Amino acid sequence: MTISTAQSHPNIAFIKYWGNRAAVLRLPVNGSISMNLDGLFTRTTVAFNSSANDSLVVNNRAETGKSLERVSSILDLVREMAKIKEKAEATSENNFPSGAGIASSAAAFAALALAASTAAGLNLSEAELSRLARRGSGSAARSIPTGFVEWQAGTSDADSFAFSIAPPEHWNLTDCVAVVNATHKKTGSTEGHAVAGTSPLQNARVADAPRRLELCRNALLNKDFEALAKIIELDSDMMHAVMLTSAPPLMYWQAATIGIFHAVREWRASGLPAAYTVDAGANVHVICLSEYAKTIQKRLSELPDVSEVLVAGVGGPARIVSASVT
Repeated sequence: MTISTAQSHPNIAFIKYWGNRAAVLRLPVNGSISMNLDGLFTRTTVAFNSSANDSLVVNNRAETGKSLERVSSILDLVREMAKIKEKAEATSENNFPSGAGIASSAAAFAALALAASTAAGLNLSEAELSRLARRGSGSAARSIPTGFVEWQAGTSDADSFAFSIAPPEHWNLTDCVAVVNATHKKTGSTEGHAVAGTSPLQNARVADAPRRLELCRNALLNKDFEALAKIIELDSDMMHAVMLTSAPPLMYWQAATIGIFHAVREWRASGLPAAYTVDAGANVHVICLSEYAKTIQKRLSELPDVSEVLVAGVGGPARIVSASVT
């Protein structure tokens, strides 16, 4: 048995995942496309041992309850595959805010899947790792491969996984994350996915997803920023329209969030290549061509209620940092 440490990046979805057709397996109602975020990371260490129970420490704080249960469910899958019974100690840390709409769970479960499977002696393929990570957090499936990533909805557990559609060096994009609220959101994504189907707009959003996926995929592969900007803003607004019209309704935006939307559209109209997208939170991801990142960062930092601006290029795959035999 080994102690294994893995590191993975959060990702920002250009075409969003919102809603499951199978909650336990986290099989999405539609496919999605994302970009891994370089420089932002979660680092997780897993060691299987003779302790009586699984344990979890996140950012130097012991976790219990639902957080530990979600981690144990992944460890159970690993134990089943590896045919072992030992409990595990998992420790994790990240260098960006957790639970604030910056895909902390995506990075966390991607790192956990890789660290735990390696520590258990498994040598899983990228698709198998993506499927395993998906069971902890759907968007974690996209943090396993490198660069620009597509997660196919699939027809079952076996074919619902993510794969790279372009490496990080394909297109020099930057995500400037305007942080307007770094606190943990009151309603997590898991709860939000569960009520997505109550919105009268969800069926229309899902039905139109193949068209948006094709437009986004083509924009990325052709490096067409104007086309990318239009489709990612549309897709983000559609997801939040579903949230706003769910039962109960979910309102993640704050006044500062909407202010950034207006600013970004004004900047683009004046010739500055920038586009916004927002995951389940108040913080706004402003995607731009990398040569304009410093300008965008400065402008965002000058807007009201923006506490900081995180800057990330296109990130690589989840990877093993260290592994040692006990």
